[in-house]
Amino acid sequence: MSINERIYRIEDLLKNRNSISFNELQEKLEISRATLKRDIAYMRDRLGAPIIFDRELGGYRLEESDKGQHELPGLWFNAEEIYALMTMQHLLNNIDAGGILSPHIKPLLSRLTELLGATNDSQEQLQKRIKVEAIGARKFDLTYFQAIGSCLLKRKRLVMDYLGRGKNELTTRELSPQRLVYYKNNWYLDAWCHAKEDIRSFAIDAIQRVEILETKAIDVSETKLNEELGSGYGIFSGKEVKWATLKFTPERARWTASERWHSKQIGKYLEDGSYELKVPYSKEPELIIDIMKYGPDVEVVEPQELRKAVQENLIKTLRNYGK
Repeated sequence: MSINERIYRIEDLLKNRNSISFNELQEKLEISRATLKRDIAYMRDRLGAPIIFDRELGGYRLEESDKGQHELPGLWFNAEEIYALMTMQHLLNNIDAGGILSPHIKPLLSRLTELLGATNDSQEQLQKRIKVEAIGARKFDLTYFQAIGSCLLKRKRLVMDYLGRGKNELTTRELSPQRLVYYKNNWYLDAWCHAKEDIRSFAIDAIQRVEILETKAIDVSETKLNEELGSGYGIFSGKEVKWATLKFTPERARWTASERWHSKQIGKYLEDGSYELKVPYSKEPELIIDIMKYGPDVEVVEPQELRKAVQENLIKTLRNYGK
């Protein structure tokens, strides 16, 4: 047990007991008398812990006036908490394929490793024992992410060059950034577009250039953002929301029933064991892609225009394979 963890344990025992004897402390920490004496002295002299020996109780305790107020300085965790935090950091490093967040977490990881009293064994074990495959994630430009984040926090406008993938066109936009959204392994910027005078959502990895302006950004209420972008299906949502009814085969139902397509989805099992899922949407492209992933295991029940759109996509797919 490292000195950091011992100090954490001593502090915890003192806070949760009226008093505790020297022998009991030594037994719980499994250390020598000399080590325990040094730890208590260190906590008193260097960390300012109000530890006193109460002769009537026959043990150590915290002074009553400070018992509920005293906190160890700096960052203190026990071993289990440190391992949990290091595991989260390792998972985030793998999920965050673009490397946008991980550089900001490295100082925390270094501090946790130091507190754990280990070299790199713990991190090496995490890398060996936990494997995360972030399939389908796109690479991001960290520079633009930081510039956008700065505009968001300082409430400034920005000018960007944006590559619209649909038409393969590069346009220049002046925006008032509102929020960053992480959706399906990709980052998006919700912003007020001054050219369109409306709310738009932009993929961060499609931004080619960013210039921060000194002009103050306008603020759009969260309610309005959600009305424009948060009601329909996925990142391509909008004001005019429709509902799609999908029916999955009994075999596929066992998986689909536990999937989250949308925060407002409605699902139920039907008498024949199939699963009916209703999701709100405004524009079809992303919803059609998700529907087609299930092939013959799903049927669009309604609306008819969505059913027809999926049918047309299936016909086009068949054409790719000839007769």
